[in-house]
Amino acid sequence: MNFDGLVGTTHNYAGLAFGNLASQRSAGAASNPRAAAQQGLRKMKVLHDLGLRQAVLPPQERPAMVVLRQLGFGGSDAAVLAGAGRTAPRLLAACCSAASMWAANAATVSPGADTADGRVHFTPANLISGLHRAIEPPTTARALQAIFADESHFAHHAPLPAVERLGDEGAANHMRLCSEYGAAGVELFVYGKSGFASGPAPRHFPARQSLEASRAVARLHGLAPQRSVFAQQNPQLIDAGVFHNDVIAVGNAHVLLHHERAFVEPAAVQRRLQRAFGEPPLCFIVVPEARINAAQAVDCYLFNSQLVTLASGEMALILPEECRRSARVWGWLSELLEQQTPIRRLVVIDVTESMRNGGGPACLRLRVVLTAAQLAAVNAGVLLDEPLFETLGAWVDRHYRDQLTAADLTDPALLVESRTALDELTGILRLGPIYPFQLLGA
Repeated sequence: MNFDGLVGTTHNYAGLAFGNLASQRSAGAASNPRAAAQQGLRKMKVLHDLGLRQAVLPPQERPAMVVLRQLGFGGSDAAVLAGAGRTAPRLLAACCSAASMWAANAATVSPGADTADGRVHFTPANLISGLHRAIEPPTTARALQAIFADESHFAHHAPLPAVERLGDEGAANHMRLCSEYGAAGVELFVYGKSGFASGPAPRHFPARQSLEASRAVARLHGLAPQRSVFAQQNPQLIDAGVFHNDVIAVGNAHVLLHHERAFVEPAAVQRRLQRAFGEPPLCFIVVPEARINAAQAVDCYLFNSQLVTLASGEMALILPEECRRSARVWGWLSELLEQQTPIRRLVVIDVTESMRNGGGPACLRLRVVLTAAQLAAVNAGVLLDEPLFETLGAWVDRHYRDQLTAADLTDPALLVESRTALDELTGILRLGPIYPFQLLGA
């Protein structure tokens, strides 16, 4: 299943993500939260209509008033917002970020076929690389626990300690390769650098995922060491704007599509994966630097596409519109369809509002592999179908603004609008109280 993050009511362009070039380029521009949320919903509907199982993850409460009060802003809600906007606008922007829509950073998920106890394991990412993301884990954990509540099927772990040497960015740096979804797979953890040992590291932008964090998640999930592979991301590409592995590589079943410069010693990574996987041979599709260089891949988010298996058994790439606009990238993709690989179809979607903030189709989703019994135990309120799609579309139209600027973040009405929308959403999705304002009775 794909669980996509709903775009929140405060979607805005504050340029908060250091190392994410698109986010930094869009800083200060006016955003359209309503269009962003509708684009995300239509993307979910495309996958649903392709025959894939699709579900919804709720956005976070924003502005994050509890955090602003922790940071010393007091008085009424209006006074807190006004004080933060006047004296610490960057803190206010961080507390208004809608970045939780990029559900690939919500958690790392291991299916029961891989874990020692046969349950699906979830570890929410600590996201310590930026304040705007580091405040997400408590609500993320409550949402995941509300959706996957049955302890006989699901195991929930606390986020790793929130220190730089254990920086964890979730599924954006994690892939799973398997012969079929229900079979035991190989879990590939991609890290930026070691938190404790010396070695290659980026010079300009942060390496958000540490080796130690990846190893800790593998231990928590009870993964077999011989079926866990740890690979280092090319630090030069991190400095070129490849802030997560899912900006330069994407995997599905037995296929791994990646740029030739994605990893440190890519040939060795392929050998380790094949050795852990066994038979049959994995399908490695490598994009040469000479055809599409790293900068071009980052600009159009070719590798931040979703690679999915259709009912026919063929695979499809769910691509952002920006890939079609690049003659070089679209030319390579057209040639790919003529080759003898499992990828037989290209599906282009419009997620422009997300792309401008630095997140493509793969950023928006968290993949969860479930057995039939586990699927039956999932909170059915989040499972997308035609009625829920229509309900959520109408909900967005009622509650979301069609323009938002930095000046709007101090508007007390925006807080009221957001809380009203989220209170209604938890009823629609049957989640119960998961937000601070609900738990505190604000």
